[in-house]
Amino acid sequence: QLQLVESGGGLVQPGGSLRLSCGASGATLDYYAIGWFRQVPGKEREGLSCISPTRTRIYYADSVKGRFTIARDTFKNTVFLQMNNLKPEDTALYHCAAAPNCPERRNVMVGWFSSSWGQGAQVTVTS
Repeated sequence: QLQLVESGGGLVQPGGSLRLSCGASGATLDYYAIGWFRQVPGKEREGLSCISPTRTRIYYADSVKGRFTIARDTFKNTVFLQMNNLKPEDTALYHCAAAPNCPERRNVMVGWFSSSWGQGAQVTVTS
């Protein structure tokens, strides 16, 4: 059974960078699309990015486009989210999830990825 664990969160100043990891066990991530999400207390979960098994479908939310990059490392069985030029509004709890493929539209990601959510990785951006 595939299990995912997020790591790499922390405290960073505005303009700084962090790299989140979505590490897998129990299965090979080559067969799964991976989505990254974030949630702020009082707001709905937001789909940020998705990468398909063959990397033929990759997209980003407008709020992070040009600053965040999703990538997969087959050797490490891990999907990364590189976050650059971080802003205070990026402060949130970040999660990853798996599905057979990415949905065609980013705005249906939350319902598309129906698996259980883990503890996530907290990212706090403040001076």
